[in-house]
Amino acid sequence: MLVIAIETSTPHSTVALGNEQGIIGSTMLSRGRANHEVVVPAINHLLQWAEVRPSSLGGIAVGLGPGLFTGMRVGIATGKTLAQALGVPIVGLASLDVLAFSARYCRRLICAAIDAKRGELFSALYRPVPGGVARQTPFEAAKPAHLTAELESRPEDILVVGTGALVYRRELEEAGNHVEFASPAWAYPAATSLVELAIPRLLREDYDRLYDLQPHYLRKSDAEIAWDKRRRTG
Repeated sequence: MLVIAIETSTPHSTVALGNEQGIIGSTMLSRGRANHEVVVPAINHLLQWAEVRPSSLGGIAVGLGPGLFTGMRVGIATGKTLAQALGVPIVGLASLDVLAFSARYCRRLICAAIDAKRGELFSALYRPVPGGVARQTPFEAAKPAHLTAELESRPEDILVVGTGALVYRRELEEAGNHVEFASPAWAYPAATSLVELAIPRLLREDYDRLYDLQPHYLRKSDAEIAWDKRRRTG
């Protein structure tokens, strides 16, 4: 089964093509143009490079965030459009789950943390298990001090992975010497991992209903916050 995966919840948009045997190709687009300007051309380029016709695709996978509002919406909308146009199933997976999956071979508790802007992080804790990771805590949007306290309260060794580990490393280091930080190479949810996670679901026909697929919004958008302020002061 050929699957296209789209992950746009962070400033690094990634697209990957793969099947049960592995990854055929992937593209990462870092900053610069907006997500909506690069995602579709990246998909077209990847399919052309791999000499795969769109009609050969058996499924679509998309990252659902939590992450940047515009990026999440672009990725999900693109995935839905492709799935509807091609008549193939679609699955959505949480971007924090995808991020943690990339670090599944470590023997530590994994903290996946994405920079949420506004001085906050999106985060969750995971435990490596055979074949992947198991989420141990709900998704949270909180200040770095809150996550630091959470990490400090846990006695076991912890690996922090994601853009949150890069942006807020100094604050998170205060949790103690049992906390280590992953390489920047693992800082972004990868569409290659999304392919690996999506294929088992697609094979067992654990699809998402097209119109039910929604981003993981853990807080209000800037536009909603501005609107609330205007209503209170109006």
